[in-house]
Amino acid sequence: MAANDRTDDVLRLRATLASIAPGTPLRDGLERILRGRTGGLLVLGSDKTVDSISTGGFFLDIPFTATGLRELAKMDGALVLDRDAQRILHAAVHLMPDPSIYSEETGTRHRTADRVARQTGFPVISVSQSMQIIAVYVGEIRYVLEDSGQILSRANQALATLERYKLRLDEVSSTLSALEIEDLVTTRDVAVVAQRLEMVTRIAREIEDYVLELGSDGRLLALQLDELVTGVDLERELVIRDYLPGTRRRRTSDDVLHALESLSPTDLVDVAAVARALGLGASEHLDGAVTPRGYRLLAKVPRLPGAVVDRLVDHFGSLQKLLSASIDDLQAVDGVGELRARSVREGLSRLAESSILERYV
Repeated sequence: MAANDRTDDVLRLRATLASIAPGTPLRDGLERILRGRTGGLLVLGSDKTVDSISTGGFFLDIPFTATGLRELAKMDGALVLDRDAQRILHAAVHLMPDPSIYSEETGTRHRTADRVARQTGFPVISVSQSMQIIAVYVGEIRYVLEDSGQILSRANQALATLERYKLRLDEVSSTLSALEIEDLVTTRDVAVVAQRLEMVTRIAREIEDYVLELGSDGRLLALQLDELVTGVDLERELVIRDYLPGTRRRRTSDDVLHALESLSPTDLVDVAAVARALGLGASEHLDGAVTPRGYRLLAKVPRLPGAVVDRLVDHFGSLQKLLSASIDDLQAVDGVGELRARSVREGLSRLAESSILERYV
C-alpha cells in the first residue's frame, strides 16, 4: 500500500470517527442496533460503483433518524446512507463486492464490509450481532470502536504523560533562551529542545485522536489539551528557523520538520539522530557551538509583526548582533521607526535579564 494512500485512508477514518462519535445521531443509531442484537451493515455513500454491487432491497431516500436506522436494520441486508449520513437511501440491500478482493475477515458480514470499503472507497460500518462490536472499514483500515470509558482512561494517562513532558520542555526551552543570550548554545542544547517539542507534539496528536473519537464526551479533555499545547507548534517553527543550517542545497523549515516527524520512536530518544534531522551534524558535533538568528526571542517582544521580525533577522543575521544593536542601528531597518526600535531594544533587554535570572537564581 502506497504511503499516500495510507495517509488518505487515515484522514478519511478520522472524518468517519468524528461522524460516529458519542453524541452524534449516527452513533445513537449504531448503539441502538448493538443493544437490539440484530447486527447491521451500513455504507456511508452512494455512487455508480455502489449501485453496481447492490441487488434487491428498497429505495427510500428518507431523512436519517436513529430510531429509523434501528428498525430498518432488523431486516436482512445492508443499509446505504448518503455520504454525510443525513438520509437513508436504500434498505435491505444485498451487497456483492468483487470476491477476488483480498480480505482477512472470516465472518460474512465483516468480509463483505471489508471488500465493499476497498472497492467503493466509501466508509462501511459493520455491527456484529455475535461479538457485539462496531467495526469501521475505510480503504484498507479496520477500526473497532471502543467504549467511551476505556478511551477516556487511556486519554487521561496520555494527558498525564503530556503534562510531565510539557514541564520538561518548558525547562529546556528556558535554558536555551539563557544560553542564546550568553552566546553559549551547542548543537546538543538545540537538539534537546527540538526533541522535547517533537515528543510533546506526538503525544498531543494521540490525545487529539481520543478527543475525536470521544465526541461530546471529550469536551473537557479538549480544553485541557488546548491549554497544554498552545504555542508549541509556533515554538517548533521558530527553533527550526533559528538554527536552519545555511548549506549549498538550501533546506527549508518544512524539510526539517518532515525529517523530525519521520524519526522513529527509537531515533527520537537519540539526541544525535535529532541533531542530524535538524541538519546540525552527527554525534561528534553535539558540543559544537551554534548561533541563533533571533527568531525565538524576537517572537517574545510584544506587538512586533512577523514581517518586521524577518527584516530584523535578515539585516543583523544573528541574535548577538541584535542584542548589541543600538536604537539607531535598529531604526536603519525598513519598517522600524523610533518607537518600534525602542520597543525592540527594551523588550530584548528585559528578556535577557529575566532569562539569566531564571537560570542562575
